[in-house]
Amino acid sequence: MTGQLRHAALAAALAVTCFAARPALADEGGISFWLPGNFGSLAATPGTPGWSWATVYYHTDVSSGAGQQFPRGGRVDVGISGKGDLAFFGPTYIFATPVLGAQLSVSVLGVGGRNEASAALSLTGPLGNTIGINRTQDLVAFGDIIPQVALKWNMGVNNLMVYGMGDIPIGAYDPVRLANLGIGHGAIDFGGGYTYFNPQTGNEFSWVAGLTYNFKNTDTQYQNGMDFHIDWGASHFITKQVQLGLVGYYLEQVTDDFGAPASLGGFRSRVAGVGPQVGFLFPVGDMQGYLNLKGYWEFAAENRPSGWNTWVTFAISPAAPEPASAKPIVRKY
Repeated sequence: MTGQLRHAALAAALAVTCFAARPALADEGGISFWLPGNFGSLAATPGTPGWSWATVYYHTDVSSGAGQQFPRGGRVDVGISGKGDLAFFGPTYIFATPVLGAQLSVSVLGVGGRNEASAALSLTGPLGNTIGINRTQDLVAFGDIIPQVALKWNMGVNNLMVYGMGDIPIGAYDPVRLANLGIGHGAIDFGGGYTYFNPQTGNEFSWVAGLTYNFKNTDTQYQNGMDFHIDWGASHFITKQVQLGLVGYYLEQVTDDFGAPASLGGFRSRVAGVGPQVGFLFPVGDMQGYLNLKGYWEFAAENRPSGWNTWVTFAISPAAPEPASAKPIVRKY
């Protein structure tokens, strides 16, 4: 492997590290701001300065146990399931001037698509009266806006990152509706990560850990607890253009929800996932193109619907500059 692989990988790194959004399926209604799998391979590697654009197609299919209960505003939904076909999209700008010795990047991200949600039944009122049985709703709309800032340091094969992001709750949300693309409240997420990447061997390993703080949903007077999450990826570049590997994640709620029925306690959630990934690097005019496919099968879920999800990421970023040609040797006689 040569420096060409490093340059291509760095140009593509931001494509798989900058998206956070949710299907509207622990947290109120089984929904968390953080979408597990958001970060992946090469997460902490700096990119090439300038503008880039990424688009992610995300498909998810999840369900809970038949009798599992999920609070949602003034009611409890039982036996929920959901399917989502969403597109995440947005620009990123990487600054050429270092900040604290690191590379600074800023992103603004959006989400839109179709979400379908179902509940076997819904209960409301002090006596648990049934207000709906086998309800299914679907929604095509736009979700919340998500700004993100990151700092990345490179030290040879070692790379470090810190990041912060938030949720601006302007997306389609109705506390009465089962299907939503917004979460109905603001949130802040921050954390850091590490990437080992050796362009000589083509081996790479990355992990990113973070913590989410959720503000109160003023429509329902419900406040989700804090969520800890860690995403990881491991891959090998079998050629300068083709990457194969594994990805995974783990999310666990570390503080109680406020507003859940007493019978549900703190309603803390948990989920884990693992699966394969493949990536392709290719030129797009004078830019760098990157296509990444990854999928996760979920397990160990608690107070959260689980199943499987797939991601298809396409990104265009500035190509890394070619190394300067060595100056000719001038001999003086």
